[in-house]
Amino acid sequence: MAIFEFRQRAGWLFTAVTVGHIILISAQVNTKRGIPVLESVTFGAFAEVQRAATSAVSGAREGWQNYFALQQIRQENDRLKEEVAQLRVGLQQERTLAQQTHTLQTLLDFKAATDWQTRPAAVIGSGASPEFRTMTIDKGTQDGLAENMAVIAPTGVVGRIITASARASKLQLLIDASAGAGVIVERSRVKGVVAGIGTTDELNFRAGLIQLDYIPSSADVKVGDRVVTSGTDGIYPKGFAVGEIQSVERESGALRIKVRPAVDFAALEAVLVVLNSPSVTAGADAAEGR
Repeated sequence: MAIFEFRQRAGWLFTAVTVGHIILISAQVNTKRGIPVLESVTFGAFAEVQRAATSAVSGAREGWQNYFALQQIRQENDRLKEEVAQLRVGLQQERTLAQQTHTLQTLLDFKAATDWQTRPAAVIGSGASPEFRTMTIDKGTQDGLAENMAVIAPTGVVGRIITASARASKLQLLIDASAGAGVIVERSRVKGVVAGIGTTDELNFRAGLIQLDYIPSSADVKVGDRVVTSGTDGIYPKGFAVGEIQSVERESGALRIKVRPAVDFAALEAVLVVLNSPSVTAGADAAEGR
């Protein structure tokens, strides 16, 4: 064991001495350009170390710069996304405003075209129960409104006021089960009464139809006929559109007629309240003893 360790140490010593001789010889021997071989080799080795170190530093610097550039790009993207979101909200608001303006303009044009004295009002709520089809408007008694005043839209009859407070009123829509209006079939001049359909007639109730009653079985009515107010109920002015006949069926000698309302109640945003409707005029005449 001792001989092996001695030989191992001798081997290392021999190697060290050999390397030392090579270094000394390299220091004394010059290259063709007059530079010592040792210096040339050392310079090359250190140059490679410097090259590797420089590459590592450059790579780290470039990676760091790319990281910051990426962060800036992300921030810019977030800012642009926020701007796009704001623009979209603004566009929606402008579209809503344009639609409201169009609705109000249509209402004003209709107001100007009718001889009845009317008051415009905006719809601010609707009844939650399907049994009672109502809406709330933003005008009340301080605006001259009262119960039983007729409410209309450019497309036709909406309903009547059933409750009026100082700054708001509740409307009973024409499609309410307990609503009614005197009407006339425009083509044949047949008179009748339209009424809302209750939930017992589920199919027609969901379709938003109303029924036309008190029509003689021999009456001349057919699908497509236009139905307008007759003015005989004392509430609705004569000649306003109520709807169009959708179906005519005979049951036990009687006519079962369904009418599609002229007004789209689901899309109703603004209405006109008739201030000098027949009921108001009749009440004023009675008060004056005419």
